[in-house]
Amino acid sequence: MPTWKDITTANPAHSENYAQRWKAFVAQGKDIDGEARLIDATVPRHARILDAGCGTGRVGGYLAQRGHEVIGTDLDPILIGHAKEDFPDATWLVGDLSEDEIPAHDIDVAVCAGNVMGFLDPAGRAPALENIFRTLRPGGRLFVGFGAGRGWSFDDFLATAKEVGFAVQYCYESWDLQPFTQDSAFLVAQLARPASGQ
Repeated sequence: MPTWKDITTANPAHSENYAQRWKAFVAQGKDIDGEARLIDATVPRHARILDAGCGTGRVGGYLAQRGHEVIGTDLDPILIGHAKEDFPDATWLVGDLSEDEIPAHDIDVAVCAGNVMGFLDPAGRAPALENIFRTLRPGGRLFVGFGAGRGWSFDDFLATAKEVGFAVQYCYESWDLQPFTQDSAFLVAQLARPASGQ
């Protein structure tokens, strides 16, 4: 599976095309907010939220518009430019989840949507999860969603998350919380940094 860096190096127009595709979905009236609605429903107003691998900011932007304090990070400066333009109420930063320290702390919930995990270099997978783990307050949660066939089996992902220190709370096969089975083609995992004393 190619990484995002591989894809954008091979096709410099990819990032802009990707951003325009999401804008077209909105113009067509497609529902692109399922991930954000789930996150919004799980946190109190004014929660601190990290959108890890935020892309154009569609998830974090939705959450910022609902009064949450959002920090989004993505390695693609073109996508961050779109996020800043479209959702100025959030903080958007260029950074690599695998290599750069995420300048956030005491995060209530982090979200990693849009198959971000499948675009990570295999050597950067555990470091990315470690970086996200460090941003969370004790008891803070991470929601991750990605599809099968993206180079990281669901079992291996969950094992790596546990090695990093996450507790696996729930697994679903969709952002609308359909039950996960061994035949599921998509995983939404709700992970948590254990609360102090656990």
